[in-house]
Amino acid sequence: MFYKTSEPHGLPHDPFKSCVVPRPIAWVSSIDAEGRVNLAPYSFFNALSRDPPMVMISFNGYHAHGGDKDTLANIRACREFVVNMVPLAQKDAMNVSTANVGHEVDELELAGLTTETSELVKPPRVSEAPIHLECEFYQEINLPCTLPNSANTMIIGTVLGVHISDEVLTDGLVDTQKIKPLSRLGYMEYTAVDSVFKMARPQD
Repeated sequence: MFYKTSEPHGLPHDPFKSCVVPRPIAWVSSIDAEGRVNLAPYSFFNALSRDPPMVMISFNGYHAHGGDKDTLANIRACREFVVNMVPLAQKDAMNVSTANVGHEVDELELAGLTTETSELVKPPRVSEAPIHLECEFYQEINLPCTLPNSANTMIIGTVLGVHISDEVLTDGLVDTQKIKPLSRLGYMEYTAVDSVFKMARPQD
């Protein structure tokens, strides 16, 4: 089949997000101007560069209870955030943190998670995550949006520091098979990295 994205696709659900898979999940911890912690997962996320290391997160729409999504508002206010990697073992806690709860609700407490102090930024890290990227706001980009009363916003951050649990290192390398990072597919589907293979590039 073929469909123009500007016209109806004729399928039961929009297939677009199933066509760009898997997408890593940024489990973002942030704080508001009063120091209250927020935690939320975002799958429109990826690394942008290595030197310096930079990441992007895209926010779609507004908070279910009004205003900007807490994470976006917090990054704008404090200009710092932490990206926590979601291991398969924490899939249920991650899912709890997707709930459309009020601005005042602590998602960490709701999901039964604990935190650790970051080294370079104010937002804390999720203790149960094996990898944390401490990030500083770099740029905000307003993206086009075709939905009424909605918005698409990209935040680019510079990674200032990286925490890696010793338990997920094998011979000095990050062992993804120990982590089984959770990724988002389309619809309500997820997957985890549990099969890894190597291929040498032709020039190598």
